[in-house]
Amino acid sequence: MTSLLCRAALPVRTSPLPPMRNHLTATWPRVMGLVVALTLALVLPTVATAEVRGGLVIAGNGPELATIETLARAFERANPRAYVDILWDEDSTPLDLVKTGQAQLAVTGFEDPALRATQIGWDGIGILVHLSNFTKDVTKQQVADVFSGKVRDWAELGGPDTKILPIDRPRNQNVRDAFETQLGIAGKLTGHAKTIGPDEQVVKTVVGTLPPLSAVTYISLSTGLSAVSSGVAVRLLPVDKVEPEIPTVKDGRYPLRRPLLLLSKKDPPPLAEAFATFARSAPGQAIVGEIYVPLSTQ
Repeated sequence: MTSLLCRAALPVRTSPLPPMRNHLTATWPRVMGLVVALTLALVLPTVATAEVRGGLVIAGNGPELATIETLARAFERANPRAYVDILWDEDSTPLDLVKTGQAQLAVTGFEDPALRATQIGWDGIGILVHLSNFTKDVTKQQVADVFSGKVRDWAELGGPDTKILPIDRPRNQNVRDAFETQLGIAGKLTGHAKTIGPDEQVVKTVVGTLPPLSAVTYISLSTGLSAVSSGVAVRLLPVDKVEPEIPTVKDGRYPLRRPLLLLSKKDPPPLAEAFATFARSAPGQAIVGEIYVPLSTQ
């Protein structure tokens, strides 16, 4: 189990006290302090009012941690009286934490009728296989058939004469919810699948699974593209003859994608609303776009 409770301004922080944010100290020349303040005002314009202050807890369990941390640090710089705690646990259910008041925002890939959803970007869902797997591409229906157990051999998809080892993700991960929903296979995943949580372990398992088995999994496209560009022995399969790339996810041509959502209570506290607004602003979308696909309206 991986669990993080960190102040966004520091890598790991468990103290309930907000970090100090005074940019002008007695040891700094006054001119330098003014330069720093002016730079922050220009680069990270405050999207909230002076009334935005206090603490905010954001909960999640997926691959979005790095993006949320960066957004939180930027939000704190833009709102010096606000501070953000990030509660990240791969075994948690972020929506429940919001509903019970333990967090004000949950990072998910699907909506909940009891909560308010704000979309801040897109993420593709990549179909990851070993680099040696010469399957040319798959259709969305074939992906559903593989993970529901209807197709058991790669040869049926024009690939090698090996058995398919599907790698599933834990039930509480939002990438699984989006994957099952889009393919219409909720509750129908094959019992032959191997369930693995951490993305790093998923990629290692795909690389380490050799004939007579060849593994396949679904993964955040950002993570899959990073593995491919780093020279890991994996590849991402085109789906419905569309390459899994940022432009095709952004315009909707790639058929497997999930929204990046911030969920809050229907009447969110001002700080939660201010953070969601910041995430959709130009500076926030620039941060989202470092890993994920920003909104097309930006």
